[in-house]
Amino acid sequence: MENFNYQLFMIMNVTPDSPLWVIELAMFLAKQAINIIPVVLLIAWLWVPRRELVIKTLLALVFGVILAKTLGTIFPHVRPFIQGAGYQLLGHANTPSFPSNHGTGAFTFALAFLLWGPLSLGMFFMAWALGIAWSRVYLGVHWPMDMAGAFMVALISCFLTQWIWSLWGRSFLANSEKIYHRVFILPIKKSWVKY
Repeated sequence: MENFNYQLFMIMNVTPDSPLWVIELAMFLAKQAINIIPVVLLIAWLWVPRRELVIKTLLALVFGVILAKTLGTIFPHVRPFIQGAGYQLLGHANTPSFPSNHGTGAFTFALAFLLWGPLSLGMFFMAWALGIAWSRVYLGVHWPMDMAGAFMVALISCFLTQWIWSLWGRSFLANSEKIYHRVFILPIKKSWVKY
């Protein structure tokens, strides 16, 4: 498996001959694209009332972060640039690479929309997540298996969330909305945000 991981990394990794526009696209995806998550969730809560989707996505992201950090601690794996593999164009600390935290966040977010949101948005966000995953391998800070692990963590996180939601979700949603209505009463009355 390690040999396959290495060979796949060498196929995907940037080279001195890589076009500048591809490098710039990868840099954007690797560093900035993840910032869409809080923006989309804020819009979904305040203006497009999809609050169940927002809460379930946030819960899945929390599970994802906890699982990814736990796996990284139990099964630490060094990053490609520590092993001297390929080229690295993105600065990164020498932290465990498996599973990718960026990949976990992106895949969890995308899967949440595929499972609980509009399918078209879910498909768009899955393409976006795959772009983030590719970019971090391309720029030399992750192995391909780090991204496969991140996808598995995201799946597990979404299934855990669905199980928790089936037990306590409805009451949690109702209480969250009550708090929101009290705190945001003025913006709601002014129609700046949705009830």
